[in-house]
Amino acid sequence: GLWLADTTCTQAMWLAVMGSNPSNFTGDLNLPVDSVSWNGAREFLGKLQQLLVSTFEPVLPTEAQWEYACRAGTSTAFHFGDNINTNQVNFNGNYPYNGAAKGYSRRRTLPVKSFEGNVWGFYQMHGNVWEWCDDSLREYTAEPTSNPLGANGKEYRVVRGGSWAGGALEARSASRVEFLRDDSDNHVGFRFALKTRK
Repeated sequence: GLWLADTTCTQAMWLAVMGSNPSNFTGDLNLPVDSVSWNGAREFLGKLQQLLVSTFEPVLPTEAQWEYACRAGTSTAFHFGDNINTNQVNFNGNYPYNGAAKGYSRRRTLPVKSFEGNVWGFYQMHGNVWEWCDDSLREYTAEPTSNPLGANGKEYRVVRGGSWAGGALEARSASRVEFLRDDSDNHVGFRFALKTRK
């Protein structure tokens, strides 16, 4: 089994575990922690492990697990349907999707529960901050697979979900990009999972 956090890691949680805040956008501890590299997220998870019961291990979700949670049983471009607007998602509204009208460009992150979650209770999986996944890009094939895993030996790791800085196209459920593991831009954060230790 796997438990996935309903929001990205907040600045409050990061501070409780790490003691200092790397975020560019501050002023509300319910904002997602931003400016965190993949390596930094893994360091956080290592320290969080020391605070948890040994039965559970905090991890970054795989790309497949992340998309499964984001879609929440849907097959449309977004879990909302085939389009989004800036009253639903924090993205750069100057770049709408699929002929939609332009919207806001807030130029910053918003608190993690600013918008309605998907039907499975996950908040802001579209927009706000890109979210690190544990693996690198996996290759799509015609063969059916269950919980496929991308490579783990690369210097690049997948980020999913889009961000406040990007357009709606990047915020689609299927959108996938790779960043260097030590990239720590102000449009990148993470959501962690807990798995049962063997």
